[in-house]
Amino acid sequence: MDIQQLRKNIDVLDATIVELLNQRAQITLGIGQQKLKNKASIYAPAREKQVLERIKTLNKGPMTQEAFEAIYREIMSASLALEKPLRIAYLGPEATFSHLAALKRFGSMVEHVSCENVSEIFSKVERGDCDHGVVPIENSIEGVVTYTIDLLVDSELKICSQILLDVSLNLMANCSFNSIKQVYSHPQPLGQCRQWLLKNLPHVQIIATASTTKAAQIASRKKNAACVASEIAASLYGLHILKKNIQDSSQNITRFLVLSNSDVPPTGKDRTSLVFSIKDRVGALHAMLTPFYKNKINLTKIESRPSKKKAWDYYFFVDFEGHQDDPHVNRALKQLEGMCKFMKILGSYPVIES
Repeated sequence: MDIQQLRKNIDVLDATIVELLNQRAQITLGIGQQKLKNKASIYAPAREKQVLERIKTLNKGPMTQEAFEAIYREIMSASLALEKPLRIAYLGPEATFSHLAALKRFGSMVEHVSCENVSEIFSKVERGDCDHGVVPIENSIEGVVTYTIDLLVDSELKICSQILLDVSLNLMANCSFNSIKQVYSHPQPLGQCRQWLLKNLPHVQIIATASTTKAAQIASRKKNAACVASEIAASLYGLHILKKNIQDSSQNITRFLVLSNSDVPPTGKDRTSLVFSIKDRVGALHAMLTPFYKNKINLTKIESRPSKKKAWDYYFFVDFEGHQDDPHVNRALKQLEGMCKFMKILGSYPVIES
């Protein structure tokens, strides 16, 4: 079969794909109407997970699973936009890693709203100016993002999903490597490539900025200045990538949370996050962990933070497997609540390892 005939076959398939996508979109509009009628959230992370897992089982190649996930991310993004114009708040400006995380989860067809800080993201979602917010919570090298944790304590927002983003850090500038005098970036990326910078640019001034994008903006217009940022920032601001992947660990992953005003239902494979403070007595923390042990609940993370309300008073942030509505989890939480000075469930959400 010659190339012209092969292209004609593709044209026939494209016509079918377009027709089927529009049929899918028509059904999506009906689902959106039902959600609005029942005052349900338009974004359904449990259903999103179900669709992606089903596509994975249907795919027999030669296209990769990653390719199908990217395609369906945009199909679902377009579907969300049809159901209701969604607004997603992220830590801006454009091309930050928070922006990349928001694009990874929601696609490009929804409206992405840039915010100057994490507090503004919380405020926009709480007021209803945005439907969801994407906030960084921890990095595999630098650990937790403390200002996000502190805001979660006082906010009524719920965690409804998580995003894991592979972070590739790049040194970029409009000058040569040897003429660099300052390197700009957000404190988190600077910490993630601290050893590389010390080894390769030991005498260069390191300057923290509000975001990686702000750093790219500075580097694009300042003489002898470089920045640490994403590849997309280099393209956006006309910078040359001098060194790729300068992070100190090859496993550099940042975890983001998706915030909502409502809880999401269980999927059978979920994670719950909560915060509590303990009574000041010997063995108190050990006692707090007993309900999880007795109910065979696997803790995946525990982190302490000063409460900022009383000296030497701490909050404990815990992630564990299961949904708050699961019987054994619900039983453990009731047992724990009676032992705490303060306890708050931050949200139960599907385990989506991407």
